[in-house]
Amino acid sequence: MKIAVITDSSSNLSFEYVRKIKNLDMMPLMISFNKKFYRDQLEIDYDTVYKNLDKVAITTSLPDIGDFKKSIQNFISEGYTDILVITISSKLSGTYNAFKTTSKEYDNVNIHMYDSKTLSMALGYIVEEALQSIKSNYSVSEIISRLNDLRFNNSVALYTIETLKYLRKGGRIGKVEGTIGNILAIKPIISVSDEGVYYTVSKAFKINRALIAMRNVLKNKYGKNLVDITIHYGTNIEKAEKISSKLSDELHVRNINIVQLTPVLGVHTGPEIIALIVRKV
Repeated sequence: MKIAVITDSSSNLSFEYVRKIKNLDMMPLMISFNKKFYRDQLEIDYDTVYKNLDKVAITTSLPDIGDFKKSIQNFISEGYTDILVITISSKLSGTYNAFKTTSKEYDNVNIHMYDSKTLSMALGYIVEEALQSIKSNYSVSEIISRLNDLRFNNSVALYTIETLKYLRKGGRIGKVEGTIGNILAIKPIISVSDEGVYYTVSKAFKINRALIAMRNVLKNKYGKNLVDITIHYGTNIEKAEKISSKLSDELHVRNINIVQLTPVLGVHTGPEIIALIVRKV
């Protein structure tokens, strides 16, 4: 058995990282900017998206199915017997269902679909776990069991944003209450449910109070456990750096990384997002 992994760019992995791993490929989701479509990260950059969110119409779309088919064919030609396709939550994007439909066209390779029911580096961590499990010679069923354990038991994703208008505009509001946040200047603390939709964990006045509440959630959840952390930001890297310093003091951290949120997700969060993605080691 020879197993490859295909994911999508909502995993917030960099293409530089992906190119170094022979059995990994990443499909860029598409961004519509000024009525033309561009591949996330590859054909449109962070600054272009974040600086123009309120100036021009910017929307997102599924990866190019042609890219997906090409990736499958490349892995088949390289002798892979199995491909594990790990995607953004099917409740937040049509990517999973589009890939699942396309995968049925192939009978000369075993394609295993995995709906991560999450996104950003929470998905990235799942991809990393899959790659490590493949190296350790686990079977596909064992790998999927390990991915489920990471997703539902050993990781968490928390977000806070300055305004809900971008989530609303993109139809990604999920179970997050919308109107009260704007009226009372309350900032929601958002996570992704086990069903793969956004929901409100709690609320706070002002971003700084929301960040404190998020840190408290993590301290209560992980205590003395060793963890890896990714901090996502849109344009406010200084705020990300400050919270990185505090988390390093408050939690038992193995690795902590500050990573700009990939443009295709930034379209739906706005530039003021701060996200804390944590996994237990």
